[in-house]
Amino acid sequence: MACTEEAKLEHFLQWLQVNGAQFRGCNIKYCDSTKGFGIYSTNGSPEDGVLLVVPLDLAITPMRVLQDPLIGAECRAMFEEGEVDDRFLMILFLIVERLRKNSSWKPYLDMLPTTFGNPVWFTDDELLELRGTTLYRATELRKKDLMSVYEDKVKELVKKLLVLDGDSESEVCFEDFLWANSIFWSRALNLPLPHSYVFPQIQDDVGTTCPVDKNSEGSTSHSYSEEPINEIDGKRFEAHGNDSKVNGVTSTSKQEETVWVEGLLPGIDFCNHDLKAVATWEVDGTGSITQIPLSMYLISALQSPLPVDKEVSISYGNKGNEELLYLYGFVVDNNPDDYLMIHYPGEAIQNISFSDFKGQLLVAQKAAMRCLLPKNLLDHGFFPTGSSNCKANNTSEADDRICNFSWSGHRKTPSYLSKLVFPEDFMTALRTIAMKDEEVSKVSAMLEELVGSEGERQPSETEIRTAVWEACGDSGALQLLVDLLQKKMMDLEDSSGTEDSDSELLENACIIGNAEQHTSKEANNLVQQKLMSRNRWCSIVYRRGQKELTRLFLKEAEHALQLSLSEGN
Repeated sequence: MACTEEAKLEHFLQWLQVNGAQFRGCNIKYCDSTKGFGIYSTNGSPEDGVLLVVPLDLAITPMRVLQDPLIGAECRAMFEEGEVDDRFLMILFLIVERLRKNSSWKPYLDMLPTTFGNPVWFTDDELLELRGTTLYRATELRKKDLMSVYEDKVKELVKKLLVLDGDSESEVCFEDFLWANSIFWSRALNLPLPHSYVFPQIQDDVGTTCPVDKNSEGSTSHSYSEEPINEIDGKRFEAHGNDSKVNGVTSTSKQEETVWVEGLLPGIDFCNHDLKAVATWEVDGTGSITQIPLSMYLISALQSPLPVDKEVSISYGNKGNEELLYLYGFVVDNNPDDYLMIHYPGEAIQNISFSDFKGQLLVAQKAAMRCLLPKNLLDHGFFPTGSSNCKANNTSEADDRICNFSWSGHRKTPSYLSKLVFPEDFMTALRTIAMKDEEVSKVSAMLEELVGSEGERQPSETEIRTAVWEACGDSGALQLLVDLLQKKMMDLEDSSGTEDSDSELLENACIIGNAEQHTSKEANNLVQQKLMSRNRWCSIVYRRGQKELTRLFLKEAEHALQLSLSEGN
């Protein structure tokens, strides 16, 4: 590590300690060119397992921005007018503090990465490696959206805020905004904070203006829209991005309500991800664990003391490579948490017969036009792979579906029901869309019989689903599913070749930036290897995984289709 980097690290460690942070069994040091900095265990791990404690007052949260002595008043006015939301406030704060000449946050900001491995930072050639995948279209739209937000909003707002500091000369550029946006989405945690900390002045006055309300846990998550997957932007992934970077995080203060707030916590945010995490983080509201009230602490998850100089990793959650690459800029080869997204394009409904009636049925049944297919579903299908380490349980959903096969006894419960890995809400949508004209008439007649001539009542969601099943069974839906999966595979292979060709590329790959790790004896072999950037390597790992999952789920769908046809369903 260069002397300048060592100096920055030393300055940052001093800054943390001056601001009340305590290193009790770990330290921050440089990992490698891929990970950057990380947290490592030191000698004498404490008996209670607490490795690092950081006061919550050091967190960058919406409350911090609104209370800032320089830009707080201006930001509060914009927030009250609805011009900015809580996430945008923090991104603005990062940009302004990065450009300020005498920022008190400089030791922290100097330690943060300046480039990232997520696709919005890819070169044009690197981005082409993602063609045919969900990420390719999402990244294109995200970059356009970010540029639009920068031009329409960010540029003038940052200039306005810098003037408050007496700085009318500093120039903000798009890269500043892109940097701040990436810092937020790759490092922000969903913090479970004591209510009194988030709302220190609230007694019974609900009219007090604050950046986060009591329902903020739900309000900070984007819901899925009904847009086709090819047209969604980064928000589809941001919905997953607010998950806490640890499983089972809870506030240690049980005497008051917990409010979930997004924010960055210097120090703890240097923990890297690992599937086999050795630590978790928690909030200590009262100081009963750390002796520092209103703090966050990093605690070992192992029963035995950590070995000296072991990297202290946490889990960012059970995330597939699509999400890891989009948000954090890395992938996990053979990721057990990988998933495939399948969708039926919403605009295509207008071109099918009885589109209005089918559209009403889709709404009444609460059918899903897209679904996520986690790899672990395959463990319960017709052809178990046994490759995932997380076992899904389809028993309850299968039981729910069995209850729906009771309209008139015309159709028997399918023999393959317990092996069908595709979510029932999505199958409901496909059954409805695939209905033939005579099947539509049957459904309409059955529902009219339920409603009665006077329209005494409306059929329930279960009754409508049962009527659709009674009229058309599964074969039409499964044929449509096979078509969708075949189209997805065609898009992937037409853009970047087969799964086998990707495997060959990866086998012969030498990732640029790691060449110094090879001995001189190994150098001769590099001639036969194909040099590639880490971004390209990550893209190939991700797209190969998508092809593998498409192939495996297509095999499941084709087999289910054969069984449904043979059973008259």
